[in-house]
Formats: sequence, C-alpha cells, structure tokens
Amino acid sequence: MPTYQNTYQNHVPGAPHPPSTSQHSFGVPGLNYSFAYSNCSGKRKALLIGINYIGQRGQLRGCINDVKNMSRFLQERFGYNPSDMVTLMDDQQHPKSQPTKQNILTAMHWLVKDAQPNDSLFFHYSGHGGQTKDLDGDEGDGYDETIYPVDFRHAGHIVDDEMHRIMVAPLKPGVRLTAIFDSCHSGSALDLPYLYSTSGKQKEPNLAKEAGQGLFSALQSYSRGDIGGVASSAFGLAKRLTTGRNAEERAMRTKTSPADVIQWSGSKDSQTSADATENGEATGAMSYAFIRALTKNPQQSYAQLLNSIRDELAGKYSQKPQLSCSHPLGNDGQPLDESEMEFQF
Repeated sequence: MPTYQNTYQNHVPGAPHPPSTSQHSFGVPGLNYSFAYSNCSGKRKALLIGINYIGQRGQLRGCINDVKNMSRFLQERFGYNPSDMVTLMDDQQHPKSQPTKQNILTAMHWLVKDAQPNDSLFFHYSGHGGQTKDLDGDEGDGYDETIYPVDFRHAGHIVDDEMHRIMVAPLKPGVRLTAIFDSCHSGSALDLPYLYSTSGKQKEPNLAKEAGQGLFSALQSYSRGDIGGVASSAFGLAKRLTTGRNAEERAMRTKTSPADVIQWSGSKDSQTSADATENGEATGAMSYAFIRALTKNPQQSYAQLLNSIRDELAGKYSQKPQLSCSHPLGNDGQPLDESEMEFQF
C-alpha cells in the first residue's frame, strides 16, 4: 500500500491551492453565519453502504462492488484505516453488517460521534433513491429526497431531513464530511443548500424555467378561449415562484452549517442514476466516475473535479452529477473558480 501523504502539506506546483482554515463569514437573508474549512489532518472515519436488494424486485448489480472499490480506494489513496471504516452490504451474513434502516441510522450516528476540527469523515451510499412529499417547506420542488434501506418495504425509507439532522447538524466548524450518493434523485440528498455549476458558480433556483412552463400553460389556455385556465395557470405560476423562493430561503436559514460538508451526487433530483457495467464489472456510474477521476488526477479543484466526473460519464449516461455544500464555497464567499481551491478528504 502506498504511503499516505497529505496533499495539503505536499502541494504540487500548479495544482489548486488548499483553502484557508480560518473562520469565514457570510450572510443569508436575515442572518449572518461563519464556517471553517478542514485541512483533513485529523482522524479519518468512513461509512460505506451498498445495497443490491438481493432477491427483491428492482434488484441492482453494482452497489456492493461500489463499496468494495471505494473502500480500497480510500485505504490505498487517502490512508483510511479499515478499523475506522464501517461497511454495510446485503451480501453479509452478520446481522449488524446488513444495510437495514436501523443499522444505517446507527452507523450514521457513529460516523459523526465526537468529530473534531480537521477530522475527515466520508459517507458513501450506493443503492436505490427516491422522492417523497416535502412536509416542512424547505424544498423548492416540493419533494424530499430519500434512500432505501434493504428492509424499506416494511421499515420505510430514510428522508434527507433526517440524514441532515444526524450527519450535518451536529458537526463543529472545521470538521469535513464528504458524502457520495450514487442513487436516483440524489441531487440534494443531504439537504445542503449551496449548489454549484461546472464553472464554479453558485446556482440559483431555476425560476426562469418555472416561469416558462407557467407562461406556456397560460398561452395554451388563452388560445382555447379558456379565460379561467389563464387565471389558473397564472395563479399556479405565482404560487410556484413564491413557494420556490420561500423554500430556498428556508433551506439556507435552517440547513447552513459551520462545518465543511461537501456532497457529490450521481444525478439531479429529477434524474435517475445508472446501474452500469464498466471494464466488465457491474458498478454504479457515479461511484466509478468519482474514483476514476481522482485516480487520474488526485489534486483537482472542486470545479475541476465536477467537470472530470461528468467527463467520465459523457456520451454514455444522461445523468448529471451534482456538487453541493453546507456553506458558500470559495474564500469569504467569492466565486469558486476565482479561488480554485483544491478538493481533499
């Protein structure tokens, strides 16, 4: 196994620079926040979950392989110790190693327990994902994202609000949590309110798309002489725009964190993620692309890595991997592509 070296301490000339670990302040509507990046020099812990749903309807093929590949990658490339890693897979015999709902929730609590500044925590989920109606008004599209434990048919799914409450809300400034979701509808699976584009710019809610859809419906009603339909479409548009803005503001007020939390997801909330075959092995497309992109170039900025992951999938899969964070990326809220900070975990 290669000797681990912290790339923050062994910076390669020309590579992106590590972020400053001092406190950074920023504001959201009505509130001011501060956060601190991690230099990833402390304790490392990892929770890896792979569910093929063996023998069930909707069985997958690559999720268990994803966990095995990610485990090997973390140990060989980033110095994670097997004794500080928990793996839950549904091909295991021991009941505690099965990815049941209770075991997953227990393991999530273990992952973040006693985390200190500059610790590096890693969460990887490969399995089915879905959506359910949002009940607390923090989702612009009206739906929460979910993951499906192996026993979901009787135990139920796990909602993004609960995952955020367990794994993000308790973290102190300077604790790093990197989360990888290789599942359908996973764009905001950890409920992190800051979403970034491949150019490194923070994305705004797509209100223009909503407006276009509402206007199209109103014009259709008008062409049919349906004045009531025009009014209904206009009212629905106004409601969606208002609800979307309110949800985004609520998410920033309630889901922003002083910790250093990054999520990489296999798809937008509205998309599915592929259970694929690469190099003759069943694998999740996102897990494969993430490992391959960092293996080719371990020192990439956030924006570069997002582009690299998408490049690995381009031409083969329609899904668009997403990058989101618990706070604005970039030094003191500056655009990410100006600071070009190196991604590390």
